[in-house]
Amino acid sequence: MSGLRVIPTRRQGQERLYVCGTDGRNVAWYDREAGRVNLLSEDLRQEVLDALAPFLTGPVAVGPPPVPTPAELARLSLHPDDDLAPNRPGEALVIALDRDPGPARRLRPDPRHRALAAEQAVGEALDRLEGAGWRTLHSVPLPGGDRIHHLLIGPGGLFAVRSLYARRQRILVADPMVTVGRREPRPLLRRVRADASRASYVLTAEVHPALVLLEPARLEITVPPGEIRVLQDTDVPGLARLGGMLKPADVEALHAMARDRHTWLRV
Repeated sequence: MSGLRVIPTRRQGQERLYVCGTDGRNVAWYDREAGRVNLLSEDLRQEVLDALAPFLTGPVAVGPPPVPTPAELARLSLHPDDDLAPNRPGEALVIALDRDPGPARRLRPDPRHRALAAEQAVGEALDRLEGAGWRTLHSVPLPGGDRIHHLLIGPGGLFAVRSLYARRQRILVADPMVTVGRREPRPLLRRVRADASRASYVLTAEVHPALVLLEPARLEITVPPGEIRVLQDTDVPGLARLGGMLKPADVEALHAMARDRHTWLRV
């Protein structure tokens, strides 16, 4: 086999380098922290080592991998094009802006830039929960062109998170309406609930809806939104304290299922 490529990833806070064949399948991976190259085929030993040569630091052990967990097996069998885990916060908006940046001169700022700022800031805050055993997927595509901004999976359960740009603006929540500044109220909480409902159906697990506001000047809730968590971006680190719902193996299994693009075709 020729044309092997090396793809760096981070999993559970550890860096791994996966070696993929021309068909996108993983044939090996290099665990830097363990100093080990795990081969899925002994026949490809030399080709794998040649591909990894620029990345190897010091002596390494080379051999078959330890018995993989079900989540690891799912990861190894997943084609890179179908893996949602590498998605950046706001991935869909980044692509949309690259394809259609809009006119150079506008009377009003493109609202997509504010939406992207919200998704990036909230997504980065969610990613920082990884050290507490949480996993986050961003820009999860749904049929019909919809998407879930962020899917958070961890010891405290699953959350479908929607980001909202609210910098220096007053936010009024009167379920299901959300008012940003002086704009017209929108039934945004219906969308938040719909995201969670669709995720629950796909993953066959309870998914909690959440709305995270980026830097609001003031938040007022006149009609409580029931089961929806309405948070400010500064509240996100507090989610790390939630627990007692999922074991680490359950978190990994759900994350392995959710990261597969084909999983979301069923909703």
